[in-house]
Amino acid sequence: MNLELRKFHSGIDTLKPFDCGDADLNGFLVETDNGTPNATFFDSELLAVTYVLEDKDTGANVAYFSLLNDKVDREFVDPSIWNKLSRRIPNAKRRSSYPALKIGRLAVSNTLRGLDIGTKIINYIEARFTTNRTSGCRFITVDAYRSAVGFYRKCDFSYLVQPAPEDETVLMYFDLKSLMK
Repeated sequence: MNLELRKFHSGIDTLKPFDCGDADLNGFLVETDNGTPNATFFDSELLAVTYVLEDKDTGANVAYFSLLNDKVDREFVDPSIWNKLSRRIPNAKRRSSYPALKIGRLAVSNTLRGLDIGTKIINYIEARFTTNRTSGCRFITVDAYRSAVGFYRKCDFSYLVQPAPEDETVLMYFDLKSLMK
């Protein structure tokens, strides 16, 4: 397997079938309808950048992820979690929000499940935003699907809010500063 990570370019990339077992995640990569939230729409509106992991031997897209700007805002974080998080910031620099990078989507094809591709993608994002910093970014956030919470917990993400039983997604974060020792 010869994997290559590349930026998705709407209108240029040939959209290929992709199946990760979730119709919403599959559709994000292959849909082109302007009224539907998808990689093409987010790219053309400058809302998110999507990266595709392609198997150069077969030409298949085997994974993808989308990144966009975010912030961790005191108003939307459970107070006990905010206090714990805020204590990590030097007193003179504490604010009511901190810059973050959001993982908007992350999906791995069913054909590569169990090969730690998702974990390697998270490690890549973490390394990219700690070593090749082009702006301030303290946290990575994600609205994790319930089925993916275990994966993000394994990658050392924590809850920003305590999820309610009816929540379809869970707001989670990772502190990039923890990597800089």
